[in-house]
Amino acid sequence: MNFSAFLAEAVEIVWGLPLIILLLGGGIYLVAISRLKTLAGFFHAFRLISGKFHHKNDNESKGQISHFKALTNALSSTVGMGNVAGVAVAISQGGPGAIFWMWVGALIGMNTKFFECTLAVMYRRNDHHGEIQGGPMYTIIEALPKYMHFLAYFFAGAGLIGSLGVFNTNQMATFMASNYSIPTHITGILAAVLLVYILMGGVKRIGEATSKLVPAMCTLYIGCALIIIIMNFGNVADVFALIFKEAFAGRAAVGGVSGLAVIHIFKTGIKRATYSNEAGVGSAPMAHGNAKTSEPVAEGLVAMVGPFIDTIIVCTMTSIVILSSLSPAELQESNGVLITQMAFMKNFGMAGSHLLGISIILFALSTVIGSANYCEKCWDFLFGGVPIMGARLTFALFYASTVLLGAVSAPTDMVNAMDIGFALMAIPNMIATIALAPKVKHKFDEYYEKYIRKSAA
Repeated sequence: MNFSAFLAEAVEIVWGLPLIILLLGGGIYLVAISRLKTLAGFFHAFRLISGKFHHKNDNESKGQISHFKALTNALSSTVGMGNVAGVAVAISQGGPGAIFWMWVGALIGMNTKFFECTLAVMYRRNDHHGEIQGGPMYTIIEALPKYMHFLAYFFAGAGLIGSLGVFNTNQMATFMASNYSIPTHITGILAAVLLVYILMGGVKRIGEATSKLVPAMCTLYIGCALIIIIMNFGNVADVFALIFKEAFAGRAAVGGVSGLAVIHIFKTGIKRATYSNEAGVGSAPMAHGNAKTSEPVAEGLVAMVGPFIDTIIVCTMTSIVILSSLSPAELQESNGVLITQMAFMKNFGMAGSHLLGISIILFALSTVIGSANYCEKCWDFLFGGVPIMGARLTFALFYASTVLLGAVSAPTDMVNAMDIGFALMAIPNMIATIALAPKVKHKFDEYYEKYIRKSAA
């Protein structure tokens, strides 16, 4: 068995029914325990993000970055190639029906993110650099019994794989080579050099970079997608009808392949939703754990906005762009980001390729930067006290080398490697989140009475 075949087999094993049950079943349990009361804080979260609402002790609280920068840091990892290429992969692998299950995964994921990110602030502590950190590994160490502490190291080890930016640099390098004849290794080297510079500045430089990149890329990409949707408005109703029909029909419209099991469509949608918004994976808590706030619940509510923006808005727009512009036969002609490029070019001509190219560069860079932040936190948790290995430059060089590797590797291998890492990260994170959910529920009830109900009145 060659390496590619091994990765493909490993993905099928780790993304089996047990993990789907843990992610979806665990998410449904969290919905039940919260009774969706957390959604009452959705608009309150925007007041926190905009800076219009402050808690009395926020200025004296631990943390390095604002609510807004914590959100953009998390979004820099989630709003990225998963929205451009990941949606295309979902449609090509599971048909249009996979989009429906992405929506389901996102709605449940909003609540899941609230719980896991609230925990990240509740149980944070200083790392070996003296910076405050939060995330599943710290939550497990601080809040769970000692016999479960091995899960913290399991998560951090899986995070070294799942947080690599290999898929994003791969898709960016593929696009640049296909459209501008720039060799993949050149794209990889340039991205690696930029990453070393940003990573050497620590979490504050990462926050500064993502707070500028994320709004710019969202504005450009969403603007272009909206124009395409308006141009193809007559097909939009048919697209939604197709998505709902194929979600339960057990048949992939792409290529006319009949007999595709509903379970495969369902699994594809949940898997791609997980990659898109990372709810339940445990990556976002590592970003939100850096927020400067005295109220853990406040950061949990801010985190809840992430899956809504990422999957409900941006991924839906990409799916409409693709399905309203391309026929099933055209979808068979390519894969990944090149499918989205085909849709842009069909509507904008060659200008569409360049517009998407700028979006892809911004998406890929922001995702790689955000993912690097997560990967470094896992690295520091495992090796922070080890001489040389604990040095920031050592990690920066390690991560930059994987970025270069991703640029020159096969796209399918990079998707599979990322899926394996995410699956293994989700296991300890969901176990910890489910076990500690009652404590979060208690905190939320107190916060609701103190801030949300009072402001609503």
